[in-house]
Amino acid sequence: MKKILYCLAIIYMASLTTYAQSTPFPAGIKKSSLPIVYLPENVSVQFVSPEPIQYVDISSKSFIGDLPLKNILRIRLRDSIASSIGTANAVITIAGEKFIAQYQVVRADSITARDTRTEITIGEDDMRPLDISGIGFSQNQLKQFALDLFSKKPGKPIEKTKSFALQGTVNHIYTAGEYIFIDFGYRNKTNLAYNIADLRFHIDDKKINKATNVQSIELKPEFILFTKPLFQKTYRNIIVLKKLTYPGNKILHIELSEKQLSGRVITLNISYQDVLDADTIPI
Repeated sequence: MKKILYCLAIIYMASLTTYAQSTPFPAGIKKSSLPIVYLPENVSVQFVSPEPIQYVDISSKSFIGDLPLKNILRIRLRDSIASSIGTANAVITIAGEKFIAQYQVVRADSITARDTRTEITIGEDDMRPLDISGIGFSQNQLKQFALDLFSKKPGKPIEKTKSFALQGTVNHIYTAGEYIFIDFGYRNKTNLAYNIADLRFHIDDKKINKATNVQSIELKPEFILFTKPLFQKTYRNIIVLKKLTYPGNKILHIELSEKQLSGRVITLNISYQDVLDADTIPI
């Protein structure tokens, strides 16, 4: 009888193995292959992303997380779990603009806690490309394009203007994908430093009739290379706008205004023809 039961047990186990081998599993990443991050009690671990974090999922309530900065995820053990005895683990998913990364987070014991990394940079080895239609370039890509353009010597200005001993120039306009890159700058011919209060971008009518209502369309840049608050003699910057169209009776204004009390304001005008004549950045 014992031999029969033993044979039946072997047959049953073999059938389970065969079923497991024949069962189709969806393609993807196995949990066992994910990088392991150990998390001790009373310690936070920071995940540093090369791009702004768009989405985070923590699969277990044993851990809590927040985004103190747009590219940093901070996680720690929940207080009720930290004070209890036992193990806790979870899969943490982090998605940026162009990537997705996953980690297996495990509560650290007294041995693994000594070698815990409190800061983890999400590297290329942990990333998988994420193709989301409509996202366009990431902030890192826009920055790299802008830096490459900034390294070029400005040529003959496309547009220029003068006001209050200030001279403004539009040095060049480029396009890449769905974006417009505008290289512009200012020269201060006075001995007074220019304290920047605001840098605005808006589309207005070329000619304003006092009898009609004026419609001004404010534009929000996708990226600004430099945000320095003042300049003594020269200022140069590159801004990125989403590709836009506007009729010939409209004009794009770049308005630089100074902090009070001086309050000097200088406006650069960019016609739609200037945009149409833009050079293309090779991608």
